[in-house]
Amino acid sequence: MAKVLIIGSGGAGLVSALAAREAGAEVIVASKTLPTRSQTSMAQGGMNAVLGGDDTVLQHIEDTLKSSGGLGDEARIAFLCENGPEAVAWCNGIGLPFSRNGEGEIARRRLGGASAPRACYAQDYTGLKLLHTLFDQCLKAGITFYNERFLLNLIKDEEANRVLGATFLDIARGEVEEIRADAVILATGGYGALYGKHSTNSVQASGDGLAAAVRAGAKLADMEFIQFHPTALKNSSILISESARGAGGYLVDGSGERFTDELAPRDVVARSIHDEIAKSGAVYLDIRHLGEAFIDHELPQERKLAKIYEGIDPVSELIPIKPAAHYSMGGIEVNEGCMSSVNGLFAVGECANHKTHGANRLGGNSLLELVVFGRHAGAKAAEYGNKSPAYPCENPQCVKDSNFIRGVMYFTNQIDFYQKQEMLANIFYNNVGLVRDDMGLKAVLGAIRQMQKELPFMGPRDKSKICNTNLVEFIEFGNKIELAEIIVVSAISRVESRGAHYRIDAPERNDRMFGAHTITWKEDGVLCADFIR
Repeated sequence: MAKVLIIGSGGAGLVSALAAREAGAEVIVASKTLPTRSQTSMAQGGMNAVLGGDDTVLQHIEDTLKSSGGLGDEARIAFLCENGPEAVAWCNGIGLPFSRNGEGEIARRRLGGASAPRACYAQDYTGLKLLHTLFDQCLKAGITFYNERFLLNLIKDEEANRVLGATFLDIARGEVEEIRADAVILATGGYGALYGKHSTNSVQASGDGLAAAVRAGAKLADMEFIQFHPTALKNSSILISESARGAGGYLVDGSGERFTDELAPRDVVARSIHDEIAKSGAVYLDIRHLGEAFIDHELPQERKLAKIYEGIDPVSELIPIKPAAHYSMGGIEVNEGCMSSVNGLFAVGECANHKTHGANRLGGNSLLELVVFGRHAGAKAAEYGNKSPAYPCENPQCVKDSNFIRGVMYFTNQIDFYQKQEMLANIFYNNVGLVRDDMGLKAVLGAIRQMQKELPFMGPRDKSKICNTNLVEFIEFGNKIELAEIIVVSAISRVESRGAHYRIDAPERNDRMFGAHTITWKEDGVLCADFIR
C-alpha cells in the first residue's frame, strides 16, 4: 500500500486525499491550520461545468483559452473542461448542496468572461460548502489529519532527484518532526498574502509550499501573473463575489453611471475600475435593483460582509469597491500527471501551475480545477507510490531544520519584520499590482534584496517554544521575500502586457513571446530564470 502525504487541507488537498484513498493508498493530510479554514472557503461564485442548454464544452474551452491570453495549454484546458460535468456530478454525489432552479436542476450563473451561464453554485457560499462536504467525506474515509503542522522543507534524495517526505514544525509542541512518504502532494495554496491588506486572501496564503518546492529543486512557472479581483470592499479588501455581477449587479462611478462591461474578463474589468478610481476617486457596486428578497436568497453573504466591514446595507446603498490581489496564476510547474520536476513530488490547486489559467483565470474555473486535477493528482500519486515505493535514506533535513529553529531564536529583533512585511505589501500593491513598469519593478527588487540581507536582524521577539505564532509568522515572512524576488524577476523579464500582467512601458502583447512561459528555479541557492515554450 502506497503512503501519500498531502500538505494542505483546502479543497485541492481534500479532493486529492479522497482520490488517493480510493486508489488504495494510506493518506496523511498535514496542514498549518485546521481543516475548513482554507482559502477555498472564499470561492463564492461557483464551479464551471457545461450541463446542457445552449452551452457547449467547446465554448468553455474557447472562453478559457481567450481569458488565458495565449498562455493556456489547449490540451490541459480541454482536459479540465471535458471533465467539468463529471466533476460537478461527483460533488453532487458526495453531498455538496448546490442551489436549484425551478425544475430542480443545479442552478447556474454566468461569471465574467463566460459566453454562457455555467457556474454551478451553492448560494454565494460554494467554496465553503464544498470544503465542509469534502472534510466530512475524508473523516468517513478514515484519512489521518495532522493539524497545526507548519511545512519547513521537503526531504529529498538529491542523487535520485526524489522526494521522500517533508519536515514540519509542530506548532503546539514547538518540535520539528519529519513525515516520510512514497509520494508527496503539495496543496498549500497561493501567495496572495504578499499583498497584505491589499489582498482578498487569508494571511495564511504565504506561499510556503512554493518556497519549499523551489528550495528542493522544483521549477516554478509564470510567477508574475497575479489576478486582481475587480470587486473587493474598499476599506478591508474583503471579497465581494463575482456572483453579484453575475446576478445583474452594476459597476458605477461617483455619479451613478455605468462605465464598463461588468462581465468582461477579470483583468479587463479590474483595470477599468483602476482607471476610473484614478480619474474620479471612487467606484461602486450597485445591486439595489435586484431587490431584498433576491439578495437574501442568492447573495446573503455579500449583504452580510458589506454590513460588517463597510457599514452599509447593499439593499439600499452602493457598495464602495476596489481591485485587490486575489489569485496566483503562477505556481509549481507540473506535467500532465500533476508531478513536478522532482520525482514523487506532485502539486495541485493554487500552488500548482497546470497551465490552464495562463495570464488570467476565467472566473469559476478555480473550483473546477481543484476537483478535476485534485482527483487526477491523488490517483497519480497513489500509482507512483505503488510503482516506486520510498526507500530508507539517511537525510539530514530534519536535523538541519531543528538547528534552524534553534538558531532563529538567537536572531536579534533590531528590525521589526511586521513593519517590513507591511512595507512589502504596500510596494507590491503599488508597483507589482495592476499596472507595472520597469523602474518600479526594479525599485521593489532592490527593497526585497535589502530585506533578505536584514533577515538575521528581524528575529521573533517571542522566544517561547510552545504555540509560538510569532516564530511561525517570521518563517512565513522569510518565504514571502524568497517568492517576492522570483515574482519581481519574472515580471521584469516579461516586457509586454498580457492578461493580468500590464506594463505601462510595454502596453502591447509581444508576439515573439507568444506561448512562452517564465520558468524559474534555483541552482546552489542562486535564482535562475528563462522563457520556455
